[in-house]
Amino acid sequence: MKREKREDPLDTLITSAGSEILGKLIKELALARPEIRRECFEFLKDYVDMAPDEEAVSKAEIIFALWMELEPDLSELDEYGGGDYSTMGHVDELLYELSEKLKESTFPRESRRELLDEVLPYIRSGNAGMDDALYEVTYDACYDEDDLRDLAQRFEAVGQDWPLSHARDIYRKIGDQEKYLELRSLRMEYGSDYHDLATFYWEAGNKEKAVEIARQGLKKGHGRMDEIRSFLAERAMQSGDREQYIELQFAQATDGLSAKKYESFKKICTEEEWLTYEPQMIKNLEKVWDEEKLKIYMIRAEYGKAVTILSKMRYPHGHYSESDIMRIAAKLEERYPEQILSFYMSGLGNLNHSSNRKVYAQKAAVMAKVRHMLVVVMKSPDKWEIFARKTRNANLKRPAFQEEFAKVVPGWKTL
Repeated sequence: MKREKREDPLDTLITSAGSEILGKLIKELALARPEIRRECFEFLKDYVDMAPDEEAVSKAEIIFALWMELEPDLSELDEYGGGDYSTMGHVDELLYELSEKLKESTFPRESRRELLDEVLPYIRSGNAGMDDALYEVTYDACYDEDDLRDLAQRFEAVGQDWPLSHARDIYRKIGDQEKYLELRSLRMEYGSDYHDLATFYWEAGNKEKAVEIARQGLKKGHGRMDEIRSFLAERAMQSGDREQYIELQFAQATDGLSAKKYESFKKICTEEEWLTYEPQMIKNLEKVWDEEKLKIYMIRAEYGKAVTILSKMRYPHGHYSESDIMRIAAKLEERYPEQILSFYMSGLGNLNHSSNRKVYAQKAAVMAKVRHMLVVVMKSPDKWEIFARKTRNANLKRPAFQEEFAKVVPGWKTL
């Protein structure tokens, strides 16, 4: 028999209470809990007719109720230099919601600027680990050029590098060249600084000045130089200066040389240019990571050097098991079976050690490769039988081991 739905006792109390009592309850709850205050404004604005001024005040209150809701946790993060994932996630989620509400473009300017007064101290501190989200809020609080100029002035007043870079970018965006150049002159250290100034002059139509600044950057700049080299390379190509273009592309390719950069540079070279630059590029291989060096040797068909590098590398487990290293190992199986077998064997580790099922599954996948080498590539099934039977028998008391190996190693159960 279906039970009758029980009446909610709260419904009875709400019906019995007058509007004055309900109003008192709502005010007490809203005063103590900002999230309740915000929900009240959100709910009531859809049911109450308000004059434009009243509506503006109501919308402003929604902003500040949301800020009051997140600010205690933000303050704690700022005080302790971060916090647990749940707190950081909660604050980040509310800051995102605040940004989304600001994007509605319906909140009064005065309220938005009051909000900036609250946010900027946390940006100045930079200790909460919420910088990106806080900057997002400040930009979303700007609806026009006047707002952006006000924000730039606020960032400038902070006087720190990162806020100053934001101020500089805003002045450039709104076309205040004088303020942009004033702030840009305060820091010309990295390649990106020179690239920023060079592109400014280029977009302003002063192309000679742009190229001059970029060339200065190549000589004086530090750190990442990719952007400024690309800028100058494009100018060299446009002017028909092939020699300068190739020189810049070579510098680009050998700065953190990789297999991808190696191939890209080769494609833009003529045969004569490649004959000139290839030996210089190979000299840079000593500074390259082993995996990239391995791939470059494979591109050059220098398989002996490739297998030497591979033999010194660690066998990749987990999500690295389908990496370029393993694909290269597979390509070298027929040419260098002994070395590749040793490489695969290194992935087995200690087979007489108890572990969890995940580790057993990883080692089983390696054992399948060992079997492939001995049985299929090296035509030595007897060696496989001896090694595999010894391994199986040594682990008979490890059922999870046996189960995982039986899943992927052919014939494991019948050894």
